Amino acid sequence: MQTSLIYELRKPETEQPGRTYPAIFLMHGMGSNEQDIMTLANGLEKDAYIFGIRGSVEQPPGFAYFTIEGYGKPHRSVFDETIQKLEAFIDNALSTYAIDPDKVFLGGFSQGAILSMVLGLTMGSRIHGVMAFSGYIPAFVKEAYSIQPASHLEVFLSHGEKDPVFPLEWGEANRDYFSQLGASVSYYTYPEGHTISAENYRDFRAWLDLQLSVK
Repeated sequence: MQTSLIYELRKPETEQPGRTYPAIFLMHGMGSNEQDIMTLANGLEKDAYIFGIRGSVEQPPGFAYFTIEGYGKPHRSVFDETIQKLEAFIDNALSTYAIDPDKVFLGGFSQGAILSMVLGLTMGSRIHGVMAFSGYIPAFVKEAYSIQPASHLEVFLSHGEKDPVFPLEWGEANRDYFSQLGASVSYYTYPEGHTISAENYRDFRAWLDLQLSVK
């Protein structure tokens, strides 16, 4: 698959002709990388395509997807370009691999959560599920982006009650926004900061396993 983005791909162990498989696209937080975020899907490699996508901006000790203009405000031009590249990446993957169009999931932490939510809002029926850990939806996305119908979306949102980076109110705003659009929202909070706790991970995996089991 030709793309300017660096990524890691794990394919189903046994790809059978005529069969399609779920796809999970994962995006990391600032200063991390695609290999770290892939751990969210450990154990699912047998029956799904799992993509870990690296951000294009160097952010030692890892990478980022966009730069920040201010509190809760990405640089619009960088953000727009990243969204375009990620949409193209996902569309390319959907046309290249034997992916079940009804089981396409986007997930990520922090910057990855932001991008997962925005892509879920803009890519319409191409996306079935969104998993966002500790993120927010930029104001300019709500104001200027073409938001697609979301009644088909299954959304897992989580946020730390003591998050010093993105306040809990931003997580509640995510919940309310998706709910107002008609998405099916599962929203969880945890007594931690800006992180994915063990309990958060267990709840997420239970949610995802349920989504993957639905025929």
